[in-house]
Amino acid sequence: MAKSAASSILDKNSLVFLEQYINNPSPTGFESEGQKLWLNYIKPYVDEYIVDTYGTVVGVINPKADYKVVIEAHADEISWFVHYITKEGFIYLKRNGGSDHQIAPSKRVNIHTDKGIVKAIFGWPAIHTRSSEKEEAPTLKNIFLDCGCSSDKEVEKLGIHVGCVVTYEDKFMVLNNKYYVGRALDNRVGGFMIAEVARLIKQNKTKLPFGLYITNSVQEEVGLHGAAMISQRIKPNVAIITDVTHDTQTPMISKVSNGDIFAGKGPSLTYGPAVQNNLLKLIIDTANKNKIPFQREVASRSTGTDTDAFAYSTGGVASALISLPLRYMHTTVESVHKDDVESVIKLIYETLKAIKNNQDFRYIK
Repeated sequence: MAKSAASSILDKNSLVFLEQYINNPSPTGFESEGQKLWLNYIKPYVDEYIVDTYGTVVGVINPKADYKVVIEAHADEISWFVHYITKEGFIYLKRNGGSDHQIAPSKRVNIHTDKGIVKAIFGWPAIHTRSSEKEEAPTLKNIFLDCGCSSDKEVEKLGIHVGCVVTYEDKFMVLNNKYYVGRALDNRVGGFMIAEVARLIKQNKTKLPFGLYITNSVQEEVGLHGAAMISQRIKPNVAIITDVTHDTQTPMISKVSNGDIFAGKGPSLTYGPAVQNNLLKLIIDTANKNKIPFQREVASRSTGTDTDAFAYSTGGVASALISLPLRYMHTTVESVHKDDVESVIKLIYETLKAIKNNQDFRYIK
């Protein structure tokens, strides 16, 4: 049963922030404007904050405490780089992260320049002009941008040059009053959720016996780099990461390969080498105690998330992954169920309340 507005843990300001934060571009390597929005939102809920050289932002509660717990998401979104401008004024691209070339044709984009945003479109030959005998699929070699120019010089006059970053302009919306939809829910919805945990701690006057580091990392999409850097700085004892995972109920997805995960049935908890099992057990026990629904999935070798960066840093950090089921990852219509968003927030919040000061998660003592 869907939650009523009265029972929601999200307030009006939360939802205003969510929409603003999702709509704001935050491409990998250029996350600073989104990070400013996020920091401004959490400032009232934290004691102090950290910003590192590459733009990872951390809100800190109880900064003087010796025992340190991280809750973390990543701030960056996939995008494109201007790579080559033809004499005729067309633009070819390179990926910045795992951008999907198949969804590009006919999309509208924003090219970020020193002069501001320049509008462009992914052109594609009309169906009338293509050979039905040999349809050419979109690839990095044939997708291109058209910004209405007839020469490379005209393109350059707009402020566009090799290295300019390109993002889709698709906006946030709510689908059937059940799903939040937009580009870059992977993983700014994670940043939103950990910010809401900070808000709940402040508004409920929850006293934590340890230092809490609410961490919004950069550059996850190109190798977990922001998390690796900030973990070296914080040197946490515990890290709880939240990212998205694949809802596998839509067409064309193999459950045999990708597991059986439902959007709307709660967060997914991952089993795998990087996940510390005693911490995972504490999270599962917390979910059961608080009647928070959850699902399970398995990661072979690595989780592919910032969990790996934290787990294997500074001599080993007890780490776990709480994932939000998401449909259509790395498209402009990424979709998450509203109930799952609230369940992830509740699970992280209640887990923090269950962690003891100086808790020792080692298997052998």
